[in-house]
Amino acid sequence: MMKKLSVILFVLLLSIPTFSQINFGIKAGAESTTVPTYDVTSGTSNIEALKDASWGFHGGLFMRIKLLALYVQPEVVFASNTFDYNVTTSSVTEVKSQKFNRLSIPLLVGAKLGPIRINAGPAAAIQIGSPEALINDPNFDQMYKGAVWGFQAGIGMDLLKKLTIDLRYAGGLGDALGSSVAIGGQTFQLDYGQKSFLVSLGWMF
Repeated sequence: MMKKLSVILFVLLLSIPTFSQINFGIKAGAESTTVPTYDVTSGTSNIEALKDASWGFHGGLFMRIKLLALYVQPEVVFASNTFDYNVTTSSVTEVKSQKFNRLSIPLLVGAKLGPIRINAGPAAAIQIGSPEALINDPNFDQMYKGAVWGFQAGIGMDLLKKLTIDLRYAGGLGDALGSSVAIGGQTFQLDYGQKSFLVSLGWMF
């Protein structure tokens, strides 16, 4: 996946001289993300999300390359979300939190319709480290993928040619963050059917 993304970015860099205008910027914002759920076979252990969604934050850099009526906008953004679960092991239940840190790399193509921008494109999510294991077992960490593909789409607006406002919807293109693992005679699988709503502010230079 990263090889394909590198090729796309390399082609964009080679094509920069043919574009009419290039702007760089910084951005930050908040995101509401549905909580990843653990599918568990019947047994003594269980992991149950306390809420359906949780707020997180993101921040990073973007580049906007304008070409006639269209623009291409690659981004590199750090994002973090924390989710709370009821974890039951040996008939004892306790609340545990799990933080997911990732590097999100969307590659958006958009158009401007009056004051409004629309855009959409693929997005790679690269996991930074492993989330804290909810069950004390060495197999637990093995279920996470290092990177997954997703998408982003939304609308935005530029004010005073400097300030950017964006609202986006993001989703995954796969159904799992990793492989199933066996723990204490049970099979655990982390569902990646996550959906996010993102709001961000940016500043272009």
